Amino acid sequence: MREDLVRVLDGNSFVLSDMNGDIEASPSIPTGMFSFDTRYLSCWQLTVNGERLTPLSVDESEYFSVVFFLVPGAPTVYVDAKVSVIRRRSIGGSFREKLTLLNHSREPAEFTVRIEAASDFADLFEIKDPTHKKGTTTARVDGKQLRLTYQRETFRRETVISSTEPAQFDERGLTFEVRIGPHQQWDTELLVETLGPDGKDIRASLHRRASRPASVMRQNLDDWISAAPTLGCDHVPLVEAYRRSLIDLAALRFPPLAPADLSLPAAGLPWFMTAFGRDSIFTSLQALPFVPSLAFGTLQVLGDGQGTRLDDFREEEPGKIYHEVRYGETSAFGEQPHSPYYGAADTTALFVILLHEYELWTGDADAVRRWERRARAALEWIDGYGDLLGNGYVSYQRRNSETGLENQCWKDSWDSISYHDGRMPGFPRATCELQGYAYDAKIRGAQLARKFWNDHDYADRLERDAAELKRRFNRDFWVEDGEYYALALDREGKPVDALSSNMGHLLWSGIVEQDRARRVVDHLLGPNLFSGWGIRTLATTEGRYNPVGYHNGTVWPFDNSFIAWGMRRYGFKEEACRIAEAMIDAAEYFGGRLPEAFAGYDRGLTQYPVHYPTACSPQAWSTGAILLLIRTMLGMQPRDNHLLVEPALPPKIGRIELLDVPGRWGHADAFGRRRPETAV
Repeated sequence: MREDLVRVLDGNSFVLSDMNGDIEASPSIPTGMFSFDTRYLSCWQLTVNGERLTPLSVDESEYFSVVFFLVPGAPTVYVDAKVSVIRRRSIGGSFREKLTLLNHSREPAEFTVRIEAASDFADLFEIKDPTHKKGTTTARVDGKQLRLTYQRETFRRETVISSTEPAQFDERGLTFEVRIGPHQQWDTELLVETLGPDGKDIRASLHRRASRPASVMRQNLDDWISAAPTLGCDHVPLVEAYRRSLIDLAALRFPPLAPADLSLPAAGLPWFMTAFGRDSIFTSLQALPFVPSLAFGTLQVLGDGQGTRLDDFREEEPGKIYHEVRYGETSAFGEQPHSPYYGAADTTALFVILLHEYELWTGDADAVRRWERRARAALEWIDGYGDLLGNGYVSYQRRNSETGLENQCWKDSWDSISYHDGRMPGFPRATCELQGYAYDAKIRGAQLARKFWNDHDYADRLERDAAELKRRFNRDFWVEDGEYYALALDREGKPVDALSSNMGHLLWSGIVEQDRARRVVDHLLGPNLFSGWGIRTLATTEGRYNPVGYHNGTVWPFDNSFIAWGMRRYGFKEEACRIAEAMIDAAEYFGGRLPEAFAGYDRGLTQYPVHYPTACSPQAWSTGAILLLIRTMLGMQPRDNHLLVEPALPPKIGRIELLDVPGRWGHADAFGRRRPETAV
């Protein structure tokens, strides 16, 4: 996301504006005020005496509020403004903005303060792919309010604008005629409410949550941070990145339609502020030792939406966990399949993995027993609908040929799966990490069945199936000429032989044969994949490599965090520390907030990690990357009712203390100290 945009957000509502606080909708950049995938403000421009304002400073210290310090007119070398303006903006469902004008002269002064306001009620998908609106938009003055309304059949959305000070409203905004005494100030608070089809606040309409003032949100954030473990460390950038991660996770908590008291991680700002199966699961896995409540919410919400029928348009199948859900106009009228959309081949196995990991950390046996049916259905999907070719591998091919995703793995851009020479295989495609997830889900499912479901025969079968999958996988996916795992198998069962980061996920799943792990790690940290800032998604030797290609050479922090975790699983402590150190270094350049992705240029070429222009920020699984890396460096692992700790720290970090780690043991502390004689 562009760094010159200012954001405030609250789960399913957010505002993106220019540095002066104005909103001027662009065809390609989602500036505006959004809630549940609809833009409720596409224009919000402040002028004083007809002049636009210039920012002096912007305070973005809280995710749900921002303060703009402004002066009228264009910037000059020396600003000698007789008046300055402060915009205090917050969002907690409704959008509030307090305007303050300060008269700095010794004489009284008169000002015309104008807010231009409009809404195109664009669906988020329409911003990416503009289309002509099929409904009717109206603007009318209703007493002391301006009402902007969009109506298409029964789909109705409304923006209501009001002010605490008297204003002259018209269909394009509101005007204040203000007289301010010498060295005095004038204030008003503007309220923008988002209404749904029943004329109630959109948030209350959809999930029964009232708007929250900034003071309540501030206390909520304080409680959230206090409940998480306390990090002590002698490396300041890690401490800063950890706090930033906790704050961003709080900002990305998405409250679904039901149950009303749960939340799960939304994928990221601005495009994916919604429940997103894969991203929500990965983020919950990363955050389990820190905020386990996210995992519970994710399991509950995604489980509630588990597929029950065959639906080609939404690509739903019995037992399948959905990919994404949307609430905007295009989904409501079936122009997009996201109601919800099930086009992902990995979420279902990942659901079982998260359920097992959640129990390991929390000891919540009741949840495992309560969700037995869902877990069994997910495991059945792996061997049934997931195995498109009947060859024992999970593969994908979209059934919705118009709006469905071509690639239904985590690298879901159209050109992300290719051979070494850059050609792209046909469909179905079976990417390597999908098989790792399936293997891990079977192993974990067997443990759940034996310990909690009292079904030893089922557990034995799952373990036999997992062993056979591991044997076949290591035969079919291994590229002898190069000694690495292929990115995928094509329809004919031949290796799609690009060298990619995908095989790093095989380490944390455990499907890699022990005697091959060293070669995998060497490739991942070799010069073709490792940039110095992190592991690239695609090696520099491959035909489609591009350091600024979305999945073809960029560095993804989430990807790196799980690869490092997998390296620890196979005993490669020093190598995992190299990744952790690179990510922490990169986070320092990004102000403690790792973006969705950044460019894959070699570290010797750039003195800092280069921005990827359209990356989400904050983005959930990048926010979670720092948390998983802390777990990896400390070697934290639940074992029965104890927390095991086996630290291995990179050279830059001499000490890590993580206090009050929540789990089935209550709370425990984890300590790591690097001793020079044994340091890694």
